[in-house]
Amino acid sequence: MYDALFDLMDSRVVERALQTNEIEIAPLAFMRGRHAVERVVILDEAQNTTAMQMKMFLTRLGENSRMIVTGDPSQVDLPPGQVSGLAEATQLLKERRGHRPRDVQRRGRHPP
Repeated sequence: MYDALFDLMDSRVVERALQTNEIEIAPLAFMRGRHAVERVVILDEAQNTTAMQMKMFLTRLGENSRMIVTGDPSQVDLPPGQVSGLAEATQLLKERRGHRPRDVQRRGRHPP
C-alpha cells in the first residue's frame, strides 16, 4: 500500500497526510468496532479474507463513504475448503441493486 501511495503522490504530500492521519493504513483487524463516515476505505488482498472478516469490513461503511475492495480470486491463500470472503461478497453483491462489483483484469504484475 505504501508503494502505491508513493507511486501516485509526491512523497511530501504522503508523509504529511500520514502524520495528520488524513491517510491511515491499518490491518483489517483494526476495523473491528470502527465506523467509516465520510471516508474512502480500501481493502487490499481481500481474496484472503474469511466470510466473517469480509462481513465485518463491509458493515463498517458509514454515511458519505466509499469502499474499494481488491483481490485476485486465483490467489487465495486460505486453508483448503474455506471460502474466500471476497468470492462470497462478490456473489452476494451482484444480486443487490446499487452495488457494482467489477471484474478487472490486469495484464501482468506491477514492476518492482
